[in-house]
Amino acid sequence: MMAELETWANLAIRWLHLVAGIAWIGSSFYFMWLDSHLKPPKIPRGEGVAGELWSVHSGGFYHQMKFMVAPADMPEDLHWFKWEAYTTWISGFLLLALIFYVGADLNLIDKSKFDLATWQAIALGLGSLIVGWLVYDGLCRSPIGQNLRLFGAVWFVLLTAAGYGLTRVFSDLGAFMHVGAIIGTVMAANVFLIIIPNQRKVVAQVLAGEKPDPALGKQAKQRSVHNNYMTLPVLFIMISNHYPMIFAAPLNWLWLAGLGIVGWTIRHFFNLKNAGRFEPQVLVYGALAFVTVAVLNASARPKPPTVAEVPPYATVRAIVDKHCIACHAAHPTHRGVPVAPNGAMFDTDAGLQQHADKIYARAVATQSMPQGNETKMTETERAQLGAWIKAGAKVGS
Repeated sequence: MMAELETWANLAIRWLHLVAGIAWIGSSFYFMWLDSHLKPPKIPRGEGVAGELWSVHSGGFYHQMKFMVAPADMPEDLHWFKWEAYTTWISGFLLLALIFYVGADLNLIDKSKFDLATWQAIALGLGSLIVGWLVYDGLCRSPIGQNLRLFGAVWFVLLTAAGYGLTRVFSDLGAFMHVGAIIGTVMAANVFLIIIPNQRKVVAQVLAGEKPDPALGKQAKQRSVHNNYMTLPVLFIMISNHYPMIFAAPLNWLWLAGLGIVGWTIRHFFNLKNAGRFEPQVLVYGALAFVTVAVLNASARPKPPTVAEVPPYATVRAIVDKHCIACHAAHPTHRGVPVAPNGAMFDTDAGLQQHADKIYARAVATQSMPQGNETKMTETERAQLGAWIKAGAKVGS
């Protein structure tokens, strides 16, 4: 019963995380677009108006204005864009805790890398989020933070270093998700600790009849731009579990960094385009980075193990029964696995044949299964499994 409840909790939290993330990223993209499309008002709109924009959507016309700092009189109804960010982080953290902390033995700890106790792995994971924010915030407040390009380069190097370090300690996927959690924590903390508090201070100054401090808006804008550029790399990390050739590959931290660059270039292209600067070479750079990652990743991947002869099916069945069906079965027996992951069940001949290509990709080509090689699958067993699949995955022979 508890395992079934855990599965439903996973579904509910993951769904909430996705919906909230769409809302948060959508508002980030929209306001960056809005800022770049504002034009000086043709009709005087009052002192302090920085620009305006007319738009049409869903049959209605909209008129937006942006003030240099704040309006002279604060409106009674003021919408704050914050709960999208808070809900995304809270649901993401709950998901991280459910999968990688409650299930630390299965999903986070890789004893072939570092034999951590559960509490040690959790403490290290939480510590990485806290340290990530402290380093980022300190960097923003330093002189480096005043130069967007220099800041971006330094922050990229630090995130890459974090990826390298975490992949040396955690399971490959656990390390990737913690890099994503560091980025997500930084983004949410920017909203919670900088952007919203600064906006509240400006509102309070206006209501008190004081002149608003423009430095508060400038600092909030800095963090908002940072968040915008971090969206696509963190989105890739969210879906990276579907691509073991990245997260379970040699030099996986390097491929993660390379695809982070791809995400950054795509976001930069659209930010420039929205500002009226069409620079297609930026997309070309991103495409070249993607192709480079793909080519180097393939060349760095070791060749799958091989054997001279195709083993009989009985041998293959014994290998799968020993190493796979504790999770991939109609009724899994592995602790923390209530249902077969992705519905892939290998406890029948038909199921084994149906999923043969996926088994080859995970157990032979990338060797990302069993997770952390928990059952100690040998190179010979992987080679035999691969030979049988390459020969057509025939059963009963």
